Amino acid sequence: MTDTNTNGDPQEAIDAQGERRREELDDRIFDHNAGDEQEGIPFVGAGPGNPRLLTVAGKELLEEADLVVHAGSLVNSELLDEYCAHAKLVNSVGKDLEELIPLMRDAYEDGENVVRLHSGDPAIYGAALEQMDALEHEGVPTYFVPGVTSAFAASATLRTQLTLNEVSNHVAFTRPQGKTLTPEEDHISDFVGMGDVTSCIYLGTHAVRDTMDRLLEDDHDPDTPVAVIYHASWPDEDVIVGSIGTIADKVEEAGYRASAMVVIGDAVTGAGYERSFLYGDWANRGSSGNSAENASEPEASDD
Repeated sequence: MTDTNTNGDPQEAIDAQGERRREELDDRIFDHNAGDEQEGIPFVGAGPGNPRLLTVAGKELLEEADLVVHAGSLVNSELLDEYCAHAKLVNSVGKDLEELIPLMRDAYEDGENVVRLHSGDPAIYGAALEQMDALEHEGVPTYFVPGVTSAFAASATLRTQLTLNEVSNHVAFTRPQGKTLTPEEDHISDFVGMGDVTSCIYLGTHAVRDTMDRLLEDDHDPDTPVAVIYHASWPDEDVIVGSIGTIADKVEEAGYRASAMVVIGDAVTGAGYERSFLYGDWANRGSSGNSAENASEPEASDD
């Protein structure tokens, strides 16, 4: 759904597309699945850092690109060298929508293959939709190509799951209060207080001490495990493991102020989980031969 009646103002375009979203769903929702080849500018998730964690779809699109607008140092330069050396590269850092939208629009209308490359997955704190809405309003179709988000890379590094039976039934992707979030919108303490939630904190490396101090003020257990994974999956990845009571000192000693994933909860260590139903006695329910009884069992899950 596009509208070419625009004066080129990105904010007006965003507002117009927002109103359109309230009125009706985009027909393309029902026409395409994630991973389909589609018309327009793809917003590709570069993954957490390691070029091998780029998706096949992302790799193919980058290899065919004439112009790649990327997220600067948030995208590993090795990935750019390996898959984008043939393309014109534009660093989006420091550029506003008033500059980026015409740049991508004009290149696309000139017949170039344009890729907008975000770090991680563009659906998680990526500020992608405002760019996509502005482009759509200019008559340029867009679509998402998912990527591996840093929380999943952190989980792999920690050699544990973010959800574990009898330990963590939920995962929260969140960020701490600051310029974007007011104190009232910061729910990290609520998530930790639930007990069975693994809290994955994005964009919060600089606020580790403030966050932990607030958790302590709210009487959360200071021994609750916390891991801080700097540059998850990059060559210089670093893992700091501690607790609500100790992690701030460790992070400050390491000197990290950005580019780390903070994970809070017992899933950090993976200790104390129970065997799942999936591979227990319930998995052998068909051996009794009682088809009526078997038919009443719920569908298997990984819990």
